[in-house]
Amino acid sequence: MIPFVLVIGFTILQRLIELRVTKRNTERLLRRGAIEYGADHYWMLITLHTLFFASMIGEYLIRRPALSDNWALFLGLFLAAQTVRAWVILTMRARWTTRILVLPGESLIAKGPFQYFPHPNYLVVAIEILSLPLLFQLVFTASFFTVLNALVLLGVRIPKERVALRNAGAGPLR
Repeated sequence: MIPFVLVIGFTILQRLIELRVTKRNTERLLRRGAIEYGADHYWMLITLHTLFFASMIGEYLIRRPALSDNWALFLGLFLAAQTVRAWVILTMRARWTTRILVLPGESLIAKGPFQYFPHPNYLVVAIEILSLPLLFQLVFTASFFTVLNALVLLGVRIPKERVALRNAGAGPLR
């Protein structure tokens, strides 16, 4: 139980810190004239992530599984995702937020992980939503939220981001 509490506690604390950074950066970007897109679906992301953690905790408490036999693989994937997340945040600095905010006339960030992936933070989240529950054999949570996350990202979030960047004159997303 201790590894579960430590890993989940760390991840939830990380999310809370990210929400504070998002709030601060969002306020600054809006003051600079940024335009927000997708505010109408932002609740989906908050709900998805909240339910993801609730599902992991609930499934863990009901099943009380041991660490996966492949724990090193899943922990390695999770830690690699955290490294890329930090790289994304450090690359974007004050422009990093969990919202879709576009500064008209500003060019897209094309350095750091963005030179390799058009949506590196979404890749991070996808890896995390799969690897974190599998670390503790929480197969229901891993399966259900991997599919749900893919539906929200591919069906709502990424298309909205592409439109936002085109409308703002930032050019097409690579």
